[in-house]
Amino acid sequence: MTQTTRTLSIGLITVIIAALLPFGLSNYQVGLATEVLIFGILAMSIDILAGFAGRTSLGHGAIFGVSTYVVIYMVSHGVSPVLALGLGILAATIVAAVFALLAVRTSGVYFLLLTLALGMIVWGICLRWTQVTGGENGLRGDIRPQFLYDHRSFYWAVLAATAVLAFGIWRFVRSPFGLTLRGIRDSESRMRSLGYNVPLHLFIGFTVSGFFAGVAGGIYAFFNNFVSPSTVALTQSVEGLLMTIVGGVGTLFGAFVGAAAIISLENIVSSHTERWQTVLGITFILIMILAPEGLVGKVRILLGRVRGSKPRTLQDQALQNPKP
Repeated sequence: MTQTTRTLSIGLITVIIAALLPFGLSNYQVGLATEVLIFGILAMSIDILAGFAGRTSLGHGAIFGVSTYVVIYMVSHGVSPVLALGLGILAATIVAAVFALLAVRTSGVYFLLLTLALGMIVWGICLRWTQVTGGENGLRGDIRPQFLYDHRSFYWAVLAATAVLAFGIWRFVRSPFGLTLRGIRDSESRMRSLGYNVPLHLFIGFTVSGFFAGVAGGIYAFFNNFVSPSTVALTQSVEGLLMTIVGGVGTLFGAFVGAAAIISLENIVSSHTERWQTVLGITFILIMILAPEGLVGKVRILLGRVRGSKPRTLQDQALQNPKP
């Protein structure tokens, strides 16, 4: 069995198991599972840049939130949900393209700070443009279509969309273009010397990443029926990035593990103590110390050692053989 066949088989089994979950869960738990799927897509979109292009973005929360704003605003003004979702994704992709134009010629901490600043600009617009965004009060509306009103129906719809999107992202990072992004991550100067247009590749990679973040934001609008400046704030970007890191940067599907871990901790711990943020912080510290490659990355490395296989990427080599 080839690796591709094995991955597709595991993915299909996972989707089948996920589809059966609502039969054994309460409506509240189904809602949490739906949230995990939505934020898993957001974390995967961040992983396209962080794990495969070597660029860590703090602006994806803003891209995600722009789509949410547009969908709720449009449906509240009589636009059909399908058309509103399309417009939300389009708006998020345009915002991502603008971010990319300004950020792709930077790297490292400069890329991080520039995307942070661009995200703060979007947050400021959403906060001050009260006639459209509602300002601090945000926008609220019961916009979910009637046939998706039931928690289980909506979960299955989101699961189907997630399966298609996850397959699309997986194919994207394994395509020749995706391999080019990996080459830029591993050695940007070498890719330039080979004749690759590095800024153009990063621009396309950032825009595609923003497209998937926009899809997640559009679906979130139907899930939450509410959007406020906090949806586009820095905390949203940081949370998405933490989900990526906890799952494992560069593992792609680890995004769902990270999303499940963080959302479960937030909801379970907060129901037992008011100091749940302290517990979350300690948990993150422990993960960074014990599994700096993320939960899925750690499992993958351990399985590789058991099988005696070599690290698959330069990033894995660095993690397994850290420099003194």
